[in-house]
Amino acid sequence: MRGRVLVIAGSDSGGGAGIQADIKAITALGGFAMTAITALTAQNTRGVFGIHDVPVQFLSEQIEVVLSDLGADCIKLGMLHRADIITAVCEGLDRFAPGIPVVVDPVMVAKGGARLLEPAAQTALTRDIVPRATILTPNLPEAEALTGLSAPDAAHAHDLAQALLGLGCYAALVKGGHREDAEVMDLLMESGKSPIRFTSKRIDTRHTHGTGCTLASAIAVGIAQGLPLDQAVARARAYVLEAIRTAPGFGAGHGPLNHTHTVKPSEL
Repeated sequence: MRGRVLVIAGSDSGGGAGIQADIKAITALGGFAMTAITALTAQNTRGVFGIHDVPVQFLSEQIEVVLSDLGADCIKLGMLHRADIITAVCEGLDRFAPGIPVVVDPVMVAKGGARLLEPAAQTALTRDIVPRATILTPNLPEAEALTGLSAPDAAHAHDLAQALLGLGCYAALVKGGHREDAEVMDLLMESGKSPIRFTSKRIDTRHTHGTGCTLASAIAVGIAQGLPLDQAVARARAYVLEAIRTAPGFGAGHGPLNHTHTVKPSEL
């Protein structure tokens, strides 16, 4: 049985993003989630109020014991906020997960505006993590930061995606949710293939906390289950859109999604 996903990312005490969102999304789509936590955050729908680092040695131990025993069909990388964290992750993947697909969500800034990537770590992320990505899933600001390009409208998404592939990843999904257009367009560019545009009507809501984490983990579980990349992206987008549409409305800020919409009430 396939579907094992190891998520290496930070924890969100509010439950809407980070490890908590990853576990919910992977489980809701029929996969098995495992974790190696890089940091603990004190956050809610209003923002991030504190970050407590996990010792690097302990992060390495989490990666080793999980992969050497349970294994994985896909790795999902989220919040890797320090250069030494990135080094430890790379060493762990080289030792225990060679050849396993990697989904990289280049977490840089939280929904509320808090910076989740130290400046010194951005160079390490670009140099050491991006080339490992089977698929990179940046939002617009992240794609611009990684490439140094500006994309004022959807017509420039192709240039961003091409530049991201130039950094060494196999595929890139440039997400268009940060634009103000009535229609959201995400562009998937896979090496050696024609780009694919995914479009959907924008949902007018403030309850979008954790969409990036959730989408990347939904893609990761699809890959782990053997779906082709474009199908994994299509299913993940549909899952996230419904999770936004049926969001529970919790919190006074950017609220969480409804990760369990795939589960019948009788099964909860």
